[in-house]
Amino acid sequence: MSNRLLLLVLVVLGGLGLASVFTVNETEYAIRFQLGKIVRMDYMPGLHFKLPFVNNVRKFDRRILTLDTASERMLTSEQKFVNVDSFVKWRISDVSQFYISTQGNERAALNRLEQIIRDGMRNQIASRTLVEVVSEERVNIMVAIAEAANRATAEFGIDVVDVRIKSIELPDDVRESVFRRMATDRQKEANLLRFEGREESERIRANADRQVQVILANAERDGQRTRGEGDARATAIYAEAYGADEEFYAFYRSLQAYGNAFRGREDVLVLDPGSDFFEYFDQYRSGSD
Repeated sequence: MSNRLLLLVLVVLGGLGLASVFTVNETEYAIRFQLGKIVRMDYMPGLHFKLPFVNNVRKFDRRILTLDTASERMLTSEQKFVNVDSFVKWRISDVSQFYISTQGNERAALNRLEQIIRDGMRNQIASRTLVEVVSEERVNIMVAIAEAANRATAEFGIDVVDVRIKSIELPDDVRESVFRRMATDRQKEANLLRFEGREESERIRANADRQVQVILANAERDGQRTRGEGDARATAIYAEAYGADEEFYAFYRSLQAYGNAFRGREDVLVLDPGSDFFEYFDQYRSGSD
């Protein structure tokens, strides 16, 4: 009998011991209640203790969670329908406020969050045209929805991390018109870029031609200056040589003239033998006589 009683006591003590401890993971928030009243919520990850039957503990996920909303048909500012499919990244930022506002009912919190996102999405789509909705403007839509959702969910202890539009599907009756309009806009943009490119090309060519003309003019100017300096130097040398020995200089110039005149064997020159051109020929002939 004593053995059974001892075993019963050990079982009861073991049960009380297990009921007195709880663990908190890195991915969890923990709230300890005492008779339904929150007494502590700042638990760090690890092993903790509580009073059995007096305290109870509720845990909530502290990670970033995903709410995948169902696709919904919405109207643009042009009264055209689009099917919008989106999802939300959210997390609990204040676990105490989250529990008080939702009584710990995560499903109720998600329903409220989904309604806030839907209303924000509907308002943003309704304020934009169809072309804006399906273009890069959707980035601004997502940012605006996330900001509005954060303001609306602050009372629930929820932080909306991001809102993303997965797809915007166009009904068949408006898809073709939207594609045509987008193609027209892209064609206008392409034509503008081509025009700007041609204008820039002409400007570059004109600038290159101007630089070529400037370079050639400078080269011609420098060449003329160099030739003038060379001619002046040559003239000075000739004058100096002529001044040193006029007779020899005249003789040397005559030899150059003879060489240029009788360069080829078949060259024929008809002149008066008594002309000045044959002056040194006559002197040579007279000297030989």
